[in-house]
Amino acid sequence: MDLLIIGFAQSGKTSLFNALTHRQAAPGGRTGGNIGVAKVPDARLAPLAEMFNPQRIVPAEIQYIDTPAMGGGRKRGGGVSGEILNLMQRADAFVHVVRAFDDGGDPPEDAVVAMDLELAMVDLGILERRLERLTASLKGARAADRGAIEHEAALVKRVIAALEQEIPVYQQDIVPEDRATLANFNLTTAKPMMVVLNIAEDDVAEVDALEAEWRARLSQGNREIVALSASLEEELAQLSEDDEAEFRSSLGAGLPGRDRVAEASYALLGLVSFLTVGPDEVRAWTIARETPAQRAAGKVHSDIERGFIRAEVVTYDDLIAAGGLAAARKAGHLRSEGKTYPVQDGDVVNFLFSV
Repeated sequence: MDLLIIGFAQSGKTSLFNALTHRQAAPGGRTGGNIGVAKVPDARLAPLAEMFNPQRIVPAEIQYIDTPAMGGGRKRGGGVSGEILNLMQRADAFVHVVRAFDDGGDPPEDAVVAMDLELAMVDLGILERRLERLTASLKGARAADRGAIEHEAALVKRVIAALEQEIPVYQQDIVPEDRATLANFNLTTAKPMMVVLNIAEDDVAEVDALEAEWRARLSQGNREIVALSASLEEELAQLSEDDEAEFRSSLGAGLPGRDRVAEASYALLGLVSFLTVGPDEVRAWTIARETPAQRAAGKVHSDIERGFIRAEVVTYDDLIAAGGLAAARKAGHLRSEGKTYPVQDGDVVNFLFSV
């Protein structure tokens, strides 16, 4: 899972990146962005490790990319470099850091609107280049191919017209077949967005109220809201686990921001984790909700997906209650599932296969 951190100058993007990844990257980062990996917190791993005593414990991971500040002057293409555009198109979702200090600056709503416009400009640049290629290809196209080219050109024109009316792609009325065509362009306004309100340290005890307020303000779909103090989270991330917990308690700061951002990321993208266990490792694997068992097996190894026979499944709660796999089997909690079984969050799975 790749999440791209975006924002305007002085928004606190790099502070958030450092807090999420335990890095100490410099503000602004490299031209191509700072890249770091964060472990996804999962309270189920420790009890399973006690049960199976594995050689290693492997949490799921999120890759965060901190990009240079946005602000292309409302130019077609957004004024971003080719390298950053490539990162934007490859990202699974965006994390937009919004400066929300009570310091007399621009209202946070203005930054949200301005970023939506920046992304629309990026998409307009992508689509207009595509339309130029389609127009050129029509000149020498065979009669059998002209219909498909003309249909795509008409689609691109409709999407451009809507973007010029400040309607992002995810809000446009587009039939599934045409959305599949647009998916090839990896348009930025089609991607899910998390808005991280970078609040003052004095407000960290009020994050629940602030998030509820901003969910009401930003009621569009495709959004998750997280409020935190990026500078405080950056400082706390450098402490030992015990010291961090003590400081958080004294400040009323609640759960670490990195945990709340990870949780919001899963909700934003419709993701869950299944678990595999054994003496070698206890591991969490990230999949889309309702992924069929055979496809989930491919996360572990392509050979397991190709040679899938069946999946042995027990829920985490039933396994912990039983005290082990043998006891869970004896109690009837360990069941066999076929290739179409939709794997659920917290399923502990053993895949049987033959290649």
